[in-house]
Amino acid sequence: MNMGTYVVVINAEKVTVSGNKMTEKIYRRHETGRPGSMKEETFVKLQQRIPERIIEKAVKGMLPKNRMGREIFGQLKVYAGPEHPHAAQSPVDLTAEVKARCYSSSQRK
Repeated sequence: MNMGTYVVVINAEKVTVSGNKMTEKIYRRHETGRPGSMKEETFVKLQQRIPERIIEKAVKGMLPKNRMGREIFGQLKVYAGPEHPHAAQSPVDLTAEVKARCYSSSQRK
């Protein structure tokens, strides 16, 4: 159900990963859709080339694989730096609220 809300993610260039994922994680994509045209690149190379794609692929993998998932993914806006064209909509920063929820749920166990 579309509620009209969008999620704006900024500073995608500052994403970090743990362990050896920096060099061992591989992102695959098809150039033309033809056999043999699959391209692979590591996390480091993709972060240098298109840092937004890392967040987009992670979120898309968590969404349902149907019409609703595609619609929800369309409401995600990712930007590499702190600047974005959505300032007129006066977005609200939810970082502190998300951290509070994450830490409070882990302490309950």
